[in-house]
Amino acid sequence: MPKFATLANLSGHFAAAAPHKTALVFGDLRSDYAAYHDRVLHTVGALRGAGLGAGDRVGWLGLNHPDYVVLLQACLRIGAVLVAINARLVAREISFILGDAGIKLLVTETAFIDLVIEARAGTAIETVVLLDARFEGRPAFDGWVTAATSDATPHDVKPDDIALQMYTSGTTGFPKGALLTHANMLGTIEKGALTGEDWGLWDENDVALVAMPLFHIGGTGWALHALEAGATIVILGKPDVADIIATVENERITKMFAVPAVLNMILDHPRGMGADLTSLTELLYGASPIPLDVLRRSMLKFPNAQFVQCYGATETTGTVVYLPPADHHPDGTPRMLGCGKPFPGNEVRIIGEHRASLPVGAVGEIAIASVSVMAGYHDRAEATAASVVALEDGGRWYLTGDAGYLDADGYLYIYDRVKDMIVSGAENIYPAEVENALHEHPGVKDCAVIGVPDARWGEAVKAIIVRAEGADPTAAELIKFARARIAAFKVPKSVDFIDELPRNASGKILKKELRQPYWPEGERQVG
Repeated sequence: MPKFATLANLSGHFAAAAPHKTALVFGDLRSDYAAYHDRVLHTVGALRGAGLGAGDRVGWLGLNHPDYVVLLQACLRIGAVLVAINARLVAREISFILGDAGIKLLVTETAFIDLVIEARAGTAIETVVLLDARFEGRPAFDGWVTAATSDATPHDVKPDDIALQMYTSGTTGFPKGALLTHANMLGTIEKGALTGEDWGLWDENDVALVAMPLFHIGGTGWALHALEAGATIVILGKPDVADIIATVENERITKMFAVPAVLNMILDHPRGMGADLTSLTELLYGASPIPLDVLRRSMLKFPNAQFVQCYGATETTGTVVYLPPADHHPDGTPRMLGCGKPFPGNEVRIIGEHRASLPVGAVGEIAIASVSVMAGYHDRAEATAASVVALEDGGRWYLTGDAGYLDADGYLYIYDRVKDMIVSGAENIYPAEVENALHEHPGVKDCAVIGVPDARWGEAVKAIIVRAEGADPTAAELIKFARARIAAFKVPKSVDFIDELPRNASGKILKKELRQPYWPEGERQVG
């Protein structure tokens, strides 16, 4: 049973219990829980003054910033829903999310204002507030908040109310807003402690580094985990490797979540040579494949840290399966090739034809039952029904789209991806989004997009193109064309040309055949 019924009063609880405890650190800014809560209450007043209330959507488009945590807590307090938008998207992608979510108020930065002006046309946005400047005669966020009357009147928030709406890439080319409730978030937060393992325990003495983007569940979930414990959150604007190393050393970080690409860059960065990284006691990693050598070297780099691998999705509010420290060793262990075991209270099944459960060792689709499984997709009843299902004995099971198997001890191993999703540097990329963009080029008759191995990012996006008759587009031309239509991280890093794509009898592209030349036999394709 979580110690909080909802997320609505985390700041208020610790403002009363430990007012002078440092809550947020961002560069030279240090805010204790009393000051943090006071800013939350003024933000509540500003939101209500702008006509926002329960169920309304508030958008955030920007890099990591302490005012994201302020705005999030204020939204949670009044029953509004924060929608964090990936800052790497292009205008038309942002416009889709603004319209799909029905965002009424957007907080952003000067660096993104041209995107916002282009994207907001035809949407329901009534107010835009900038963190760092004035826009359309309105004050910057700080002035907007401090000018508002502090409002301590809480909304009657329920555990099943929506707390966050986080967008995931779409299998059909359109992103979907995963609806995460207070119960989802708090149920996920408590799982570590339920393991009975000391790595899963948090307290007010912990100092958590938030370097991963807050517009992902890995960033926001990590920040809320720290706030629920009354710990200190140190926020970096972006995951700059030199800053991460310096912050771990100077702020004596105790807990950190990182993706494998970042760990790999830390290992090779000159700032890390001789740095004192001994304060770190827990290092959680996941979201993309990790080479064993990177993991082994990371364990030596952070000698006091317990390493924990995480497996989950936005739709499962983050981590639902973990590989505990006991299963890690610098020399490698067989279990380090897998994802780990379900948290207490979670259940993982492997299902096959007609969604029947498969035996130990058999490969099928991974299904997850947990308090962490989302309420559904925003205004996507069909997509929700296809992703959250009842199996033979009932329950709510999220179909991950990953293929894997369980061993006799209940440990999960990933085999492949059912839905062809690419994970590059912890960003989820659905080929359909990239293919849709490429198909707009008149020189493209047919195309398929796959993930191929990449030493730095885990996977890289590759496009395989069939040219239209009489056309001769180059790889550089197609990459430039795609970059104008989709976020840079989705743009193909390479393009191959072939005469015809392999298809089965029903016309489905055989992507397994396309991927096969690039993946060594037996090498796992996902993390």
